[in-house]
Amino acid sequence: MTSAEEIQEAFHQCMPLFIALGDKVRLTIIDALSSAALNKQGLNVNQITEKTSLSRPAVSHHLKILKDAGLVDMRPLGTANYYYLTIAECNRTLMNLGFRLQEFIP
Repeated sequence: MTSAEEIQEAFHQCMPLFIALGDKVRLTIIDALSSAALNKQGLNVNQITEKTSLSRPAVSHHLKILKDAGLVDMRPLGTANYYYLTIAECNRTLMNLGFRLQEFIP
């Protein structure tokens, strides 16, 4: 049986995800990256800037938050860095919280 402390720990592990996903601009970036997921390459900052109408510094700032939360990763290709979604670990973290809550709440 799951304890309240285990739920609290699972919730704290999810907090960076909740913070990253709690911003409309970052959701717009995630949407742009999900649309580009089919090409397997990702998008560079210039391409994200074009798709979101944000400035390059703003895009870079939000990408850092998304990357720190584990939602986005980056690969260098030539002289540019391409960003892509990486949600497998985030899914596991969120599912862990969901399972613990499900056990705790009758």
